[in-house]
Amino acid sequence: MNTEHHWITTPLTAVLLRGALDLEHTAHGVLPHRLPARARAQYMDGQLAMAESQPSGVRLVFRTRATAIELDALPTKRVYVGAPPRPDGVYDLLVDGRLAGRAAVGGGNTLTIDMAAGTAEQQPGPVGTLRFSGLPDGVKDIEIWLPHNETTELVALRTDAPVEPAPDRGRKVWLHHGSSISHGSDAATPTSTWPALAATLAGVELINLGMGGSALLDPFTARALRDTPADLISVKIGINVVNADLMRLRAFVPAVHGFLDTIREGHPAIPLLVVSPLLCPIHEDTPGPSAPDFSALSAGQLRFRATGDPAERAHGKLTLGVIRDELSRIVQQRAAEDPNLYYLDGRDLYGEADSAELPLPDQLHPDAATHRRIGERFTQLAFRADGPFAGHSLTQHSLTDRDFTDHSLTDRDFTGRGA
Repeated sequence: MNTEHHWITTPLTAVLLRGALDLEHTAHGVLPHRLPARARAQYMDGQLAMAESQPSGVRLVFRTRATAIELDALPTKRVYVGAPPRPDGVYDLLVDGRLAGRAAVGGGNTLTIDMAAGTAEQQPGPVGTLRFSGLPDGVKDIEIWLPHNETTELVALRTDAPVEPAPDRGRKVWLHHGSSISHGSDAATPTSTWPALAATLAGVELINLGMGGSALLDPFTARALRDTPADLISVKIGINVVNADLMRLRAFVPAVHGFLDTIREGHPAIPLLVVSPLLCPIHEDTPGPSAPDFSALSAGQLRFRATGDPAERAHGKLTLGVIRDELSRIVQQRAAEDPNLYYLDGRDLYGEADSAELPLPDQLHPDAATHRRIGERFTQLAFRADGPFAGHSLTQHSLTDRDFTDHSLTDRDFTGRGA
């Protein structure tokens, strides 16, 4: 620790955290969770446990005159057997809403994953420290966005001036649930996942319940959405159901209805947007499950393939095409009695032309450039004057085409409001 500053240690409590639904006290400090304890207790799945403890969209938020900040953290870093090392998770520092620094924490626990054997082993490691210095004088709002892809225990927060909770700026709360694409997949930083980008562009507060491999219509996730205060909700459904080969059409349709019913128990009238899958060529017409293709793993290129047979659709196996048709029909049916329910075809966020220009590197997940495109398109479609989230943006200008770098929207209408 640099002794040139007079450090003040501030307790890490829920009042300084946004985007987390629960805060677990550990031997080292606190561990933010994106699912409440009751939900986590209802299914002990290793993939879900890893995904919901990776703090996508979770950030420390406070107000201070400090010009230097230190954060002690204990990350859990993933190592894949046979693949090159992954880069350390990134922490983004925002000062008064603008990116002012990026850093990483060394050390930490190591989770070694052998995808071929289906095993995972964790080894303990040391706490690390990141430091931001040379910040501008004067009172300012600070946000430290935690790594979206690295489980992070927060150990200690030190500043060279007192810290107080940031005031409520009147922003609407957008609660989103989805798969690894919403979680952040191969986005470069926590503020450049597509939901984080969309939230920034629209001027809303994000709670991101996108969880890699875990958008599976679980009832406990629906209850978490039901019980979380929000002004806007979106749910992106489909890809994990297919690539896990989780259910057949007979189970899928009632499960979607039940999921939406549960959300509506807690949020009966706010805008609720159902988003179908983005284009994913390997699963458009071929059922799951997805399986790793290890042929290029040693070069750091993990790819996936679809292992189902298109003929199995006749027996109720799901493809992305089938799921889009069903989600559109379900929303249209329900919208007759729920005028605040809407549908967005995921191909309006990433479709055939995008796939030709920006193909999915591993056949399932978008890269950093594609996250930006998806985030910009979602903002324009959802928050525009005739969109489902219209009137909820706090941006100082209307959302028009000139606000975005990409202008290739298909401009389909949303299903809902009397559809």
